[in-house]
Amino acid sequence: MAKLRVEIVTPEKRLLKAEADEVIAPGATGLFGVRPGHAPFLSKMSAGPVTVSAGAQKNVFFVAGGFVEATATLVRVLADQAEPQASIDVAAAQKRIAEAEAKMKDYELTDARTLALREAIRVEQKRLEVARPK
Repeated sequence: MAKLRVEIVTPEKRLLKAEADEVIAPGATGLFGVRPGHAPFLSKMSAGPVTVSAGAQKNVFFVAGGFVEATATLVRVLADQAEPQASIDVAAAQKRIAEAEAKMKDYELTDARTLALREAIRVEQKRLEVARPK
């Protein structure tokens, strides 16, 4: 059976270069899957999980956003930030949420800084969802 070449890359490093049967990624409008033979596709990514499946083995990564490119034989994830599920520091994510919530009290609801803090909280909440699967 054909395989996909999969790469997960951040500006700092390459986290994964492997072969897989399927990749599920958080597109801008929701999760989508890619299998060998997929039509060429480019999507912006939202914060969430990228699941790379090879046989019965699944590797899950958190991505904070970025882009994903898919072809019939390749999935390339260009992530703003990414980390393996097992490496997520839950306490640090919770601390970042608490700090952002505390800072929001200093700004008006319409202030651009409030919007940026809300987005930071949303990303950290997605990170926690990936760290603690249901």
